Amino acid sequence: GRNDRRTGSGKRCAKRATRCDVAQSPERSTTAIANSKTVAAVILGGGAGTRLYPLTKSRAKPAVPIGGAYRLIDVPMSNCLNSGISKVYILTQFNSASLNRHLARTYNFGNGIMYGGNGFVEVLAATQTPGQGGKEWFQGTADAVRQYSWLFNDVKNKDVEDIVILAGDHLYRM
Repeated sequence: GRNDRRTGSGKRCAKRATRCDVAQSPERSTTAIANSKTVAAVILGGGAGTRLYPLTKSRAKPAVPIGGAYRLIDVPMSNCLNSGISKVYILTQFNSASLNRHLARTYNFGNGIMYGGNGFVEVLAATQTPGQGGKEWFQGTADAVRQYSWLFNDVKNKDVEDIVILAGDHLYRM
């Protein structure tokens, strides 16, 4: 249960995350490492970013610079990779060219960079879907996840049991 993760007994993580190991870390008493075969991440590439205007005038919100050398998207990417989550999808929507450029330069993906034997980082752009009034764009970030749910029926995701959905424009530590 929950106490196992806090005390570092190594038995189990929190109730839902049962497929991870607990390892000692010098920074914290315990660090949960996900099973890279059964856990994938979807990072939401952000909305229009109107509250951060003019920083988002020509870039996606997750591509906004922080700390001089980083972008907002680097926080969830680092959290995923440091937590053992090596299957990462990034859903982009508004002003995605700047985000795509940063990801390509930083994480060097072409058709998806391979991490380990089965890991990857793959950018998925917003697409139009047939709607009642013709072609419609995604109706928000939750709809983007729903529209791309078919990905987890793909052969490279056959072992995925848990999907972590993260915001690409929030600062946090996992």
